[in-house]
Amino acid sequence: MMVVSEAVSEKQKYKKRKPPVKDVMETNPIIKEMKLFGKWDSNVDSKDPGLSSYINLKPRFMPRSAGTYRERFHKSKMHIVERLALNLLITGHSGKRHRVTSGRFGGGLYTALRSVENAFDMIEKKENKNPVQVFVIALENAAVREEITTFQSGSVVVREAVITAPQRRIDKTLRFMARGAYKKSFHTKKTLSQALAEEIINAYSNNNQSVAIQEKERIEREAQGAR
Repeated sequence: MMVVSEAVSEKQKYKKRKPPVKDVMETNPIIKEMKLFGKWDSNVDSKDPGLSSYINLKPRFMPRSAGTYRERFHKSKMHIVERLALNLLITGHSGKRHRVTSGRFGGGLYTALRSVENAFDMIEKKENKNPVQVFVIALENAAVREEITTFQSGSVVVREAVITAPQRRIDKTLRFMARGAYKKSFHTKKTLSQALAEEIINAYSNNNQSVAIQEKERIEREAQGAR
């Protein structure tokens, strides 16, 4: 075994190492100036240091990675606007009944991206700010900080408060925003773009009319009671 390990180590020692490949974003100045949907700058500030590394804001014209980051823990490398559109495709259901469905968007990513673009247009007209910046701040305001976990100790079921992981904070907030937008536009005259714009603006201003803010307060209130 020692002879084999020594031979492997000698091979690794003299193995030619490839130089690190530089990111295209760092070398191409044209891509650095690229705007989202050709309208908005993605180089915005993130105030929450715990979430900044999980909110990808690299310049993109069309936020579509085509499954490049399909691995479980690689979705943080995906543009945050694309993650919002993907959550619009499958919003899930609330409660035991599947009351809110996303069947109309089944596989229609470009339809979802068009709804996000229209929502960002409405945000820009109402707030007179970069909608990407508004969306990032809304995401940070509505991100859950702690939640409860349940485990069994003998014959007793124990509920304990735990700190939520950063990537899970982003996942849950995007899901709540998409679900809230569908809930407000379901069987109403309000379009999905209008409902999504209202949801993001309410979360941006920490308004309780936002479904994501409501869910955050509910989960953190339960966690506070389980301390």
